[in-house]
Amino acid sequence: MSIESAGLTHVGMKRAHNEDSLYLLEEEHLYIVADGMGGHASGEVASKMAVETVANFFKATATDEEITWPYKLDKGLNMDENRFVVSIKLANAKIFEVAQRTPKYRGMGTTIVGTLFKDSVVYICHVGDSRAYRFRDGRLEQLTEDHSLLNDYIRMKKLTQEEIDNFPHKNVIVRALGMKDSVLVDLKREESRDGDIYLLCSDGLSGMISDEEIRQILEKEGKDLNRAIQPLIQAANAAGGADNITAILVRYNAD
Repeated sequence: MSIESAGLTHVGMKRAHNEDSLYLLEEEHLYIVADGMGGHASGEVASKMAVETVANFFKATATDEEITWPYKLDKGLNMDENRFVVSIKLANAKIFEVAQRTPKYRGMGTTIVGTLFKDSVVYICHVGDSRAYRFRDGRLEQLTEDHSLLNDYIRMKKLTQEEIDNFPHKNVIVRALGMKDSVLVDLKREESRDGDIYLLCSDGLSGMISDEEIRQILEKEGKDLNRAIQPLIQAANAAGGADNITAILVRYNAD
């Protein structure tokens, strides 16, 4: 297989600084987006800690098979799945520890979403409302489920579209890294097909433009990921740019 990728982050039109982070670890085919939260720039600290902790764990476990893991392996998962989940749990623990001992970082946290490609399989891990999508054969599919208050209400009460549009607490997240000393990580695996494009993004993108707008941009510009990522960011800013905007595009090519 071969993997193409492109990533971009933008502060948006309303925020003073960017609390999103992204990491493209090409040698491991690992791609991560994190959306930080917390005052006094602590969200930026949390998101950077998250992506760097995950990436550094992958680097360490790639070169040293004897390294001591911070958590026991889950026998129900394969080694790649364990590696991915453990790296995110480690990031959560580090963010929580720093937030507890440093007053100015108290309450900081971050979402995270990532993809790991191994042969034809893609593993998707996430915590929070940053999303993973797949664009295949002209169709866009959301692969993650938001850990948000709005999504909880949608599942429990089956809200109408009007109620969803007017929901007063759209930005309330019910699960994130740094909130507790442990975290539940959602994991799924998908079989990739030649030409599949995966989009990882913060809610600064998915919350500003519709899935259909994303689909149209990828359909029009998807042959060149570096070109396609620009209009995604531009569309979110044109819609108001109310939050930081981060996106990674990854194409799977079956050689």
